[in-house]
Amino acid sequence: MSLEDRAKATAKNVEGKAQEALGNVTGDPEDKAEGKAKQAESEVRHSVEDVKDNIKKNLD
Repeated sequence: MSLEDRAKATAKNVEGKAQEALGNVTGDPEDKAEGKAKQAESEVRHSVEDVKDNIKKNLD
């Protein structure tokens, strides 16, 4: 597992939450959708890191 990759994924999630919140406040559906997309991307990145961890664990 790369701690750096996990940190990037977490940062992307925070960025997405902020953008979604901004979209909610301003009423901009595009910001809201982009924020949700960034959060989904973050989830995928975390899942990839989980798979990498499991593979490494099984190989050791």
